[in-house]
Amino acid sequence: MNLKIAVLAGDGIGPEITEQAIKVINAVCQKNNHIPQYTYALTGATAIDQVGDPYPEETHRVCMEADAVLFGAIGDPRFDNNPKAKTRPEKGLLAMRQKLGLFANIRPVSTFKSLLHKSPLKQELVEGADFVAIRELTGGIYFGRPQGRSEDGNTAYDSCVYHRFEIERIAKLAFEFALKRRRKLTLVDKANVLATSRLWRETVQEMAPQYPDVEMEYMFVDNAAMQIIQGPKRFDVIVTENMFGDILTDEASVITGSLGLLPSASIGLHTSVFEPIHGSYPQAAGKNIANPVATILSAALMFEYAFNLPAEAEMIRKAVDASLEEGVVTEDVNKENPSSTSEVGDWLTDFIQNKF
Repeated sequence: MNLKIAVLAGDGIGPEITEQAIKVINAVCQKNNHIPQYTYALTGATAIDQVGDPYPEETHRVCMEADAVLFGAIGDPRFDNNPKAKTRPEKGLLAMRQKLGLFANIRPVSTFKSLLHKSPLKQELVEGADFVAIRELTGGIYFGRPQGRSEDGNTAYDSCVYHRFEIERIAKLAFEFALKRRRKLTLVDKANVLATSRLWRETVQEMAPQYPDVEMEYMFVDNAAMQIIQGPKRFDVIVTENMFGDILTDEASVITGSLGLLPSASIGLHTSVFEPIHGSYPQAAGKNIANPVATILSAALMFEYAFNLPAEAEMIRKAVDASLEEGVVTEDVNKENPSSTSEVGDWLTDFIQNKF
C-alpha cells in the first residue's frame, strides 16, 4: 500500500520530532510492506521567512494531494507581541484548519502505567483515566467576525459565532466515538450565560434520541475544568466548542505527567492532520532534548484514522509502552537519566524492527 504523507515540520523543535516519527513510520511500513511517500512543505515562521506567508498556497496544494499530513509545531518568539509583524506563524495553523475543513480535533487522554508517579495528581485519581476530547476546530471566537479594536485602541472586540450545521457535524462524530467506547458523552458548554452555548445544548439535545445507547451528560465549562482534575476517570467522550476545547485539553494533558506524550488528530472535509498537542518549544530547538513521543503517537493515529491500519497503529503504541517501561525517555520525563530525542526515536525504530 502506498501512503502519501505531507510533512510540515514547522518551527522550533518541529523538524527534530517529525524526523523521529518518520523513522518509526518507515519501520512500521517496512514490516507491513507499505511504501511511504513523503512530500515536505513550508509552514509557520519558517514559511514567513522564506515566502512571507505562514501557510503558502504551495503548502496547501501538497496537503490536498496527500493522504495525510504529519505536522510538527508552529511558533517563534520573534513574532510574539511584535506590533511590527505583518503576520504571525499561528495564522498559518488557523488557515490550514480552515482551508482543509478540519472541523474536529481529537485528543485521546490516557495514562501510562509506568509514569503514574509523574502526574501532579494523586495516583488513585489518574490510574485508569482514559477519555477522548473532541473539540470543534473551525468555528467560534477564533474565527468570529467582526473582530478588531476601536480607532483609539482602548476597546477591543471578538465575536463568537456558531451555526447549527457546525454543531451537528461535530456532535455526530462525538456520538459515533462514544458508541465505539464506553457509551457516555459529555457536552461541555456555558449555556447559562452564552447564546452560542444554548444553541449547542439545544442541538445536541435534539440529536440525543437518535443515539439511545449513549448516556448523555451536560456540564458547564467551569465545572468541567474542576471535574477533569478531581475525577478524570468519570469521562469517556467530551465534546465542546473551539475555545473551551483548547483550554480543557491543555488542562487535561497534565494528567499524563508531560505535554510531550499526547497526540492529536484533526479531521474534516479534506486531508486529515496529525500533530502533537504541544507547541514549538523554541528554547529546546536544535538541542536534541525534546520529547518525540507525542508526534510518534500522532503517527499511530495517522495509521488508524487516515489509512485504516489499526494493527500498524498498535505496533507503535506497544513500542512506546515498552520504551516507557524501559525508561528510555527524554528529560521532561526523567531529568536524572534522560535519553536524547534521536535516541528515543532510534530505540522505538529498533524495537519495531526486531520485536514484531
